[in-house]
Amino acid sequence: MENANIFELYTDYLLSSFGYTTATGLSEMLDGQISHDQVTRFLSKKDYTSKDLWQGLKKDVRQIESESGVLIFDDTVQEKAHSKENDLICWHFDHTVNRSVKGINLLNCLYHANDVSLPVAFELITKPIQFSVVKTRKEKRRSDVTKNELLRSMISACQKNQLKWRYILADSWFSSSENMAFVHKKIKKHFIITLKSNRLVALSLKDKKQVKFVRIDKLEWSEEPVQGWVKGQDFPVLLHRQVFTNKDDSIGILYLITNDLNLTKETLETTYKKRWKVEVFHKNIKSNTALAKSPTKVKRTQSNHVFMSLYAAAQLETLSIIKKMNAFALKRQLYIKAVKVAFEELQRFKMLGA
Repeated sequence: MENANIFELYTDYLLSSFGYTTATGLSEMLDGQISHDQVTRFLSKKDYTSKDLWQGLKKDVRQIESESGVLIFDDTVQEKAHSKENDLICWHFDHTVNRSVKGINLLNCLYHANDVSLPVAFELITKPIQFSVVKTRKEKRRSDVTKNELLRSMISACQKNQLKWRYILADSWFSSSENMAFVHKKIKKHFIITLKSNRLVALSLKDKKQVKFVRIDKLEWSEEPVQGWVKGQDFPVLLHRQVFTNKDDSIGILYLITNDLNLTKETLETTYKKRWKVEVFHKNIKSNTALAKSPTKVKRTQSNHVFMSLYAAAQLETLSIIKKMNAFALKRQLYIKAVKVAFEELQRFKMLGA
């Protein structure tokens, strides 16, 4: 069977499954039409990259893209506590649990336009450089390229692919001066990013020239965004403090920054709110497309399974539009159908044994 057919079968298998996804499992589901060796060879033949993702989803993206689209960047960690450590599955800091976990660290670029979200680029964080900490004598790993460098590379790829977008959205992890200057000067696009509370800013050109910067959380804020300068930057930005109430009634604060000087409080907050789409996407690939449910043991097959999970998530998004329900509702519908079939089969077994 050709690789193209196995590609489609594998992604459909991820969408149809509710437990571990294995080469043997796919073979058995198809009653041996393909062998588990064929599936393994397919996953081992080549490295599926961000370029392959774009080529596969380009047609779908073109159908929904808009000049008002946004590129959303964020990373997620999928824990793989019981897998053998390698360059890919190793220790990464997971901000959701505020500690390092052993697993896969995935950096995504999600494109959102016309109420549809599709992945258009990704990078797997690998740590091939091993070293020993002198003080503790512990063996550790590190990457040979930073997440910020990968982000800039992904933005360049999106521009090269002539993708239409208006804003780049990201959290404070990606708020480096290099990133902002890159988007503003080289890409010549707009960004909306959050800043950490200790970031230094000046609210007047005079203060900037006199190097009178203050922490952003020490400013006297008004309701509307204010123009200012971030330390280390030579172009003006809009700064805004957004105060909101969390589900537990606690008060949250976001310090937003953009190089679009024409935004109002409402447009700034509404646009940045779209960043939440990437959190939903990460939940989707973990819950609905078997991101962590593969027992593959080799780096290439592990990486390719992650790619297939991303691709399957995009297919699920497309199906959700057709069915007019969200991805989780659609997956639940598949689950209920599977349980019904299993229940009917069980009743048949019981009748035969009666």
